[in-house]
Amino acid sequence: MTIIIGIDPGSRKTGYGIIKVEAKGSRYLTSGHLALKGDQLAERLQQLFTGLRELVDQYQPDEAAIEQVFVQENVNSALKLGQARGAAIVAVNRPIAEYSPRTIKQAITGYGNAAKEQIQVMVQRLLNINTKLQPDEADALAVALCHAHSRVLLVMNKLPRAKVPKTIPLD
Repeated sequence: MTIIIGIDPGSRKTGYGIIKVEAKGSRYLTSGHLALKGDQLAERLQQLFTGLRELVDQYQPDEAAIEQVFVQENVNSALKLGQARGAAIVAVNRPIAEYSPRTIKQAITGYGNAAKEQIQVMVQRLLNINTKLQPDEADALAVALCHAHSRVLLVMNKLPRAKVPKTIPLD
C-alpha cells in the first residue's frame, strides 16, 4: 500500500488530491484546494507551504507528484507558478515525480489534448467519486493517478526478463 499526494500548483489556488494505491487499484482519500489569499506573493507561498505541510502531517503520504510548469505567453505568471511549485516541493518533503500536463492527460483519458471536463469525468470514474470535483482538485487527483499508473510501469520494467538471443536462426 502506498499513499500518494498529487499537486496542481498555482499562486492563487493550489489543488491537492490524496489517493491510496493498493493491489486492487487506487482508492480516493481526500482532495480539495488551498485558496491562497493576499496581495503579496510571499504571503501566499507561506500559506501554500503551511497548508501542504498540514496535509502531509495528517495523511503521511509515501510519495508525491506535481504538474510541471506549463509556460504560456505571460512570463510573470510562469515565474509565480514556478515559485509555487518550489514551495509545494519543499513542503511535501517526500520523493516527488513531475509530469507534464500532456502526460497526465494521456495517462487519465488516453488522449494528450483532453479537455478539463474529460479529466474531471475520468477521475470521478477511476476513483468512484459521486460528487462533482472542482477543476483544481480533479487536476491534482489526475496527477496522483498518473503517478500511480507510472509506478506500475516502473515496477514492471524492473522485473527480470527472459534472455532473448540477439539473432534467431532461420533454419
